[in-house]
Amino acid sequence: MSYQVLARKYRPRSFEQLVGQEHVVQALANALTQGRLHHAYLFTGTRGVGKTTVSRILAKSLNCTGRDGQGGVTAHPCGVCDACRDIDAGRFVDYIELDAASNRGVEEISLLLDQAVYKPVVGRFKVYMIDEVHMLSNTAFNAMLKTLEEPPEYLKFVLATTDPQKVPPTVLSRCLQFNLRPMAPQTVQSHLAQVLSDEGIAAEPGALRLLARAARGSMRDALSLTDQAIAFGAGALAESGVRQMLGAVDRGHAVRIIEALAAGDGAALVGAADALRGLGLSASGTLEELADLLQRMAVIQAVPGALDASDPDASTVSRLAGLLPADETQLVYSMALHGRAELGLAPDEYSGLVMVLLRMLAFRPQRSGDAAAVPRAAPQAASTVSAVTASPPRQSAPVARPQAAAPARPAPIDDTPPPWEEAPVEVDVPSAPSRPSRIDPPAPAPTPVRSELGDRWAQVVEQMVQQGSIAALVRELAMQAQCTAIAKDGATTVCRLRVERETLRAASQCDKLQAALAQLLGHAVRLEVEAGVAEDSPAMRAAAERERRQREAEQIIHNDPLVQALMAQYKTARIVPGSIKPH
Repeated sequence: MSYQVLARKYRPRSFEQLVGQEHVVQALANALTQGRLHHAYLFTGTRGVGKTTVSRILAKSLNCTGRDGQGGVTAHPCGVCDACRDIDAGRFVDYIELDAASNRGVEEISLLLDQAVYKPVVGRFKVYMIDEVHMLSNTAFNAMLKTLEEPPEYLKFVLATTDPQKVPPTVLSRCLQFNLRPMAPQTVQSHLAQVLSDEGIAAEPGALRLLARAARGSMRDALSLTDQAIAFGAGALAESGVRQMLGAVDRGHAVRIIEALAAGDGAALVGAADALRGLGLSASGTLEELADLLQRMAVIQAVPGALDASDPDASTVSRLAGLLPADETQLVYSMALHGRAELGLAPDEYSGLVMVLLRMLAFRPQRSGDAAAVPRAAPQAASTVSAVTASPPRQSAPVARPQAAAPARPAPIDDTPPPWEEAPVEVDVPSAPSRPSRIDPPAPAPTPVRSELGDRWAQVVEQMVQQGSIAALVRELAMQAQCTAIAKDGATTVCRLRVERETLRAASQCDKLQAALAQLLGHAVRLEVEAGVAEDSPAMRAAAERERRQREAEQIIHNDPLVQALMAQYKTARIVPGSIKPH
């Protein structure tokens, strides 16, 4: 007999076997017991939570005849009568499943509804189950409204969807809606342990925890991953093997990051990111593991008795919870969550991870006696007008002074300030943040190491951009690439490129760039793309050219007589870097 995957072998056959959806089971079981049967049900929820399974169990409950063939509608189908066995096998003639993703037109729905006028062939009820119902077209929805509202007494509709927001309100109002929730990791882990026990397969608790987390609330995904893990581990589930299969980040990396944050050790944080890069582990997975660990630390800090003593990580989490204050744990947790969303914006995910970790270090609250904490910079306000700004004379509030003789008028060449600029009487007020005397300009762009191949490649890229034959990521690939070699292979030109960013080296981008080159040159071209840091790319040349033009523009402003006169007149005047834009 051929092997049957775990997700099918252990599909629940009754409401009692259904895991994690007790609220749905209770409502349907009570309705079946009391005979309060609605004509249309809508099951919503993410993939793999039991929508189709509940539909089949409901169909069996409506059509079960019992072990003796004399049974009626029940909340506990027998599983052995012809109707139950045929529904489980998918051959019951009065239970029809329609996939709306591939049968979304009005013709398919009309054909289904045309059969609704005929009574059941062998069962007590006809059950029409329409999966992914939100994929139906508007005309298909309109075609089924009348039958959905007033179906024959022997017809029941079961609709299922992963996106109820796309189902028209006219359909929602005609159905009883049940939301099947994503399952908790503990529920998934417990069920996996039972399944593997029935299968006689040894599994480490850590491996089951990893599988339960990776399932993201989907029991079907959990069982599919378990099948994969059994094959990967040659019949056994070890935590190390499952972690390697999933590409999951070992909790030890997250522990070391938190220890480095608590110690204020920036070098250790950067070293942790470098170690992850060397092992090829995911930066997003690292932040996910870090957020999970911080969440457990926050729970222990708020509710010390909430720790599960059976958890093998309990002692580690308790120790880490004592290293960071509760408010800092919350701050780092928030940065980890937001940092995952920013990784896609970084040049590469590891540099993004480094910046997220350094941000966690830089924004640590300053505490008395905490030598490791990094002080936070006081906010600074600055107002600039065009490129040149100046501080106006400071005016003080009127202050009562004792009567005294008027001072003598200073000589024209005296450095004493005039009376209208006389300094006010000093009062004891909190000192304002000091204003920076200057703003450091941004670091210069790296200078390309120009070569003849670089000149040729830059010209080719410029021609493709002007012709519009490359755009978006393909254009970015061409701009960031360094041409390291050009050779002939018969009638084909072989062009070797060096590109640092992994996302740009995707096969789809390379194929499109290769086609654009062949169109431009008029003959076959083959691209060979290698990983590495580019030293001469069109993007680097463009950046260097922009920097040159910027320096020229700034030099023109600095040498302008009017600007020099203003800066000589107002001693606090300055030219704000970045405010000068070349035409």
